[in-house]
Amino acid sequence: MREFLPPGWGVQGERGIAFVITGPSGAGKSSVINELLRRDPRLTFSVSATTRPKRPDEVHGRDYYFVSQQDFLRLRDEGKLLEWTEYQGHFYGTPREEVERKLTTGKDLVLNVEVRGALAIARAGIQHPVVLIFLVPPSWEELVRRIEARGTEPPEALTERLRIAREEVQLIPEFHYLVVNAVLEGAVEEILCIVRAERRRLVRWSG
Repeated sequence: MREFLPPGWGVQGERGIAFVITGPSGAGKSSVINELLRRDPRLTFSVSATTRPKRPDEVHGRDYYFVSQQDFLRLRDEGKLLEWTEYQGHFYGTPREEVERKLTTGKDLVLNVEVRGALAIARAGIQHPVVLIFLVPPSWEELVRRIEARGTEPPEALTERLRIAREEVQLIPEFHYLVVNAVLEGAVEEILCIVRAERRRLVRWSG
């Protein structure tokens, strides 16, 4: 492919791309990401760190790095997180070293972060392409239905999630792509199309 391009030009797919997928609670991010990873073996999941307790079906190092609050704050203060946030009393963050190491080896990463964290990653200065994808349900009513269907939170926590969601959707114009998750298969295929297109995007290398 390179012989067709003039000096100093290339395609995004020649180096690792960070695909940051975010959206409000109830958008279906985890289900979509799990299917993306199954469908495209070139994608690797970027594991975040959190201080929240591990759920019974979760595995340390696969779903999250479960760390103490003291260790998390140390990583934050030492600049070792690309982004971090506090959500409903727990800290979440993206380890910089792991992301940069994987991207440098040419791996394409999928990151599942909160909305403001996604924007922070785009501004973090990593020397690799960052693609921001905002995932939403087909309607606000569907978002409420999905959150309520979990049945795992008291009414006050549900109210807080919806308040946060209202704030988050106001940030949609700051993202590169908007994907509606009405049917899982459709949303996954749409994001796979984005991934394929970004890998073929022409760019001028700097330096």
